[in-house]
Formats: sequence, structure tokens, C-alpha cells
Amino acid sequence: MNTKSFVNYSWITATAIALVASSCGKKDSSRTTGQSYNNPKWGGFANQKYKGQETGPGLVLVEGGAFVMGSTEKELMFNNDNVERKVTVNSFYMDETEVSNLQYREYEYWLQRTFIDYPEVYQGALPDTLCWRSKLAYNEPFVEYYYRHPAYKDYPVVGINWQQANDFAAWRTDRVNEAILDRDKIVKYNITADAQNENNFNTRAYLAGQYEFSKKGKKPLKDYSKAKNKDQKRYKVKMEDGVLLPDYRLPTEAEWEYAAQANIGATQFDNVDQKKIYAWDDYTIRIKDGNEKDRGKIRMNVMRAKGDNGGIAGGNLNDAGFITTPVYSYWPNSYGLYNMTGNVSEWTLDVYRPLSMEDMDQFMPFRGNVYRTVLLDQYGAIEQKDSLGRLVYRDVTAAENANRRNYKKADNIGFKDEENYNDGEMTYEYGVTSMVNNKARVIKGGSWNDRVYWASPGTRRYLDEKQSLSTLGFRCAMIRIGAPIGNSKKKYNRLPTSGIDKKTTRKSRKSATRS
Repeated sequence: MNTKSFVNYSWITATAIALVASSCGKKDSSRTTGQSYNNPKWGGFANQKYKGQETGPGLVLVEGGAFVMGSTEKELMFNNDNVERKVTVNSFYMDETEVSNLQYREYEYWLQRTFIDYPEVYQGALPDTLCWRSKLAYNEPFVEYYYRHPAYKDYPVVGINWQQANDFAAWRTDRVNEAILDRDKIVKYNITADAQNENNFNTRAYLAGQYEFSKKGKKPLKDYSKAKNKDQKRYKVKMEDGVLLPDYRLPTEAEWEYAAQANIGATQFDNVDQKKIYAWDDYTIRIKDGNEKDRGKIRMNVMRAKGDNGGIAGGNLNDAGFITTPVYSYWPNSYGLYNMTGNVSEWTLDVYRPLSMEDMDQFMPFRGNVYRTVLLDQYGAIEQKDSLGRLVYRDVTAAENANRRNYKKADNIGFKDEENYNDGEMTYEYGVTSMVNNKARVIKGGSWNDRVYWASPGTRRYLDEKQSLSTLGFRCAMIRIGAPIGNSKKKYNRLPTSGIDKKTTRKSRKSATRS
């Protein structure tokens, strides 16, 4: 970075800080009208204090940037579907580990006790434990024990299809935001019958005014639109307050690959010093340097050679994982993320296309957009929630987007596939001439039953979104809003997580498999 650009950047940063600081005072006035913010005299327009986005439970901040997406290994499969291309991703958050059996059972338990009148919701969320079966292997113990036995509670959940993973992420969004409102004492969490079935808390329904907490908290927000001599208490949080977190979701393929490469710390100025095959600066999966205790150990859970899933007994187990291993096993990459190379492959948000690297945008590349809007009644008001307490959505129409230039229709999954379309429908013959359609989702990373080739971040595969595997799990992500790095002096702000014993967490990390 030259001196001129550094001076300009510093001036911009200093100006931004000054503006933020000036906007936080109680007597702050509008630079547009001169009228005071947060003042009932002038109508009470609120200019809320905002310290920046806090880090949700289980997440790690991944600072975004430019990187070369695509193959870093020889293309052994000869699909030519991961050609190199430079792209940029925004900063985002990602789960420190894969979602574990314990975490998913918590979700399952909540569904069972909440949707009393809709047991099919709980049934539809259950993992496919039969995914362990193989016609020429005896895996029945894993069918019976892997998901529910406490011996496997910290192991990654498998047998989850793409839609189930998305539903888990949506549930997690609502539970985290519900906990934030309770933590900040704006409202009190309610576990009574009032919160069952369609009355459960849903973030979007809450922001749209379709949900009301039955119990008020001790620290409400101020409503500056009311006169000083009247009640200024406000128990309803708005988007403008910055209290609630964005959605948990599956990471895009670009985000997942960027996080798995973990080039941070391996750069000098605008250069990446070494083109890595894996997440570490070496071309072997064993540790060559470091202390004698770790030297020679394998860094991830993969199949080292044909028929070798765990090594030789007697202290020579190479990765100590015949199947999966606990989610905190081995060593994290430079972002602090565990098992981005092995253990289980992971679902991403993207629809698979062989030409994704050539077609997608350079910023935040993604294929799979289907644009929707909230369903309104004839008077323009939001329709009632559905039977599960969620807002009802519909696809946008071409008529209402007639004057748009950036998109016209709702379903943009097949954009640039026009030659494969007939009257707007894909002509891929799924299962006949191709296994690719709009339900084929990208999966990334190697698994406990994969050879080392699939551990390279640039490799990509796909699977129908309704199918599941004993080698496939997932983790969640969340967009970083605002500044690309952490807030104020603390780069990684943490959301206090109630109900978790920090000592126990540290102890469990130390006891996790490391070799």
C-alpha cells in the first residue's frame, strides 16, 4: 500500500469514526434538517447507538477478500468444473465446527415439544440413520447407536438432506434472536403453552408485527415518538435498532471454499505467498515441523490409502477415526475452523452447474436465487402466519418487475442455461442423460471415507437435495453486516451464551481427538 492510499484511507476512517461519534450524543441533530434526533419535540426520529454486529453462538468471523476459486490439485476426475477464477466474498461468519448430533437433537427436541398438533414436522426433521447401511458391509451398530448414543453426541450429524439442513438454520436464527431479546431484558422468554404450535417465536413474523411476546422485560427500549410526560417504553424491537442478528444459513460454495483455503496469515501485501493444496502451508497431510509430540501425525480424518480408514492398532492409528471423529478433533485452520478438509463432506447453498466458475459474478458468486416476497391480502396488509407461525411468501412475478434491469422473474437458478430450456423448463433428463438439475446441490470437502484428493478446497461434487449420506454433514454461516472486520478494539466480539459451562467446553476441547 503506497503512502497516498494510506493517507486517504486513514482520512476516510477518521471521518467515519467522527461521524459515528457525533451521531451518538443525546443532543445530536440531523445534518439534513438541523432538527434533533431522539427528541419527542421534533417527532422522535430515532438514531440508535450501534456498536457493530455481535458474533452469534458457535460462529467465527471470517474476514472476506479476494481469492482464486477453483482447482488447486490436478483435476483427477476430468470434469473441468472447477477452473480457476478470481472472485471476492464479503466478510461472513461460519460455524467453528460441523453441527453435532447433540446440537441437532436439541433442534429435534424443540420441534417435538413445540409442534404438539403437527407431529409430522418432527418426523420430517429426523436424520436418515439407514444411510449407514451398505449391501456388503456390517454397519448395523452405527444405524442403531450413532445418532442417539451419548458416546457419539459430539460427532457430526449425518444422514441430513439439504432441506433439513436449511430448516435447522432457520430454526437456529429464531432461537438465537429469541435468546437475545431475553438476555437484553426487553422481553421474557415464555416456554408455556402460549409458545406452542403457530405461537412459537419467528424472527420475520416478529419484525412484521405478526408476533407479540406475552411477558414484558425490565429494560424496554425508548420510544422517542411519545411526549416526555407519557410512557416512552417500547418492547417491540425493529430492524433499525440493530438488536437482532441476521439469518443463520448454509454457506455458499464460494464462502465455504474461501474459509477452507484459509489464506489469512499467508499473504504479503496483495500477494498470496504460496498456492496451497490444503488449508496448511505444506504438500503433505502429515505434520513435518513442530514439536516431537505432533510430528508425523495426520492433520485430518480421511482414508489414507485403499482399505485404510484408521491405521494399525497398537499406538499407530494414523488419524484415530474409523468413521467420523468429534467435531473439535485435529487442528483448526488459520480462521479457527475445525475439520474443513476431512471428517464429513458438507452441504453448501449452491445449485450445481459444471460451468459455475465461468458464469457466476465476481463478487459473492452464487447460483440458486429464487426471489420471493411476502404474501399480502387485497388491502396490501400482510397475510396471517401459516400453521407453523411463519410468514407466507410467494414468487415475484415478471409483471411487477417489468421495469427492473437486474432481474425479471423469480427463478434465476437456470440463468445462462437458456440453451437447456424449453418454455422456461430445463430439459436435462435427470437420471437418464444427466444427473444435474435444479435440485442438485454442491457439496464440498473430503470425508472419513474419501481419499485425500477430496480434501483440497477446490474440489466439488453434488447430490440431490433430498438425499443424504453417512459421509455428509453441514455447518452454518451468517453474513457480516457493516464493517468487514471486528467492532472497535475487539476484532472478534462474542455473544454470551447462557447455559454453556465454559470450563466444560475448554475441557472437552482438550480431550477431543488430536491425532
